[in-house]
Amino acid sequence: VQLQASGGGMVQAGGSLRLSCAASGISLESYTIGWFRQAPGKERGGVSCISAPDGNTAYADSVKGRFTISKDVATNTMYLHMNNLRPEDTAVYYCAADEASKSPAAWGLIPIYDYWGQGTQVTVSS
Repeated sequence: VQLQASGGGMVQAGGSLRLSCAASGISLESYTIGWFRQAPGKERGGVSCISAPDGNTAYADSVKGRFTISKDVATNTMYLHMNNLRPEDTAVYYCAADEASKSPAAWGLIPIYDYWGQGTQVTVSS
């Protein structure tokens, strides 16, 4: 199983980025998927998730209304669309997949997942 994250970079505050995570060895259609982030000196925290099989989503309060999680089962890729980025969004972002359903979906924001991607750096300047 491999999760390959990409799409990070440097952007000014107010800008946008789209993170991608291509999966191989598993089908994201039947897995709970999540995005997490970790800033220097801080613990890894949940950003957003989609629980399988119900498709319910959850977002951290700090990103609600700005970030959108999605997945494309045809390409087996998950995405995190990030708009109106803020300097406090600066972190390494990780994608993850888990065979277990998370109910309620908010449980998917806890970083207990079977598989993890390698992380991609997002830096937002003020």
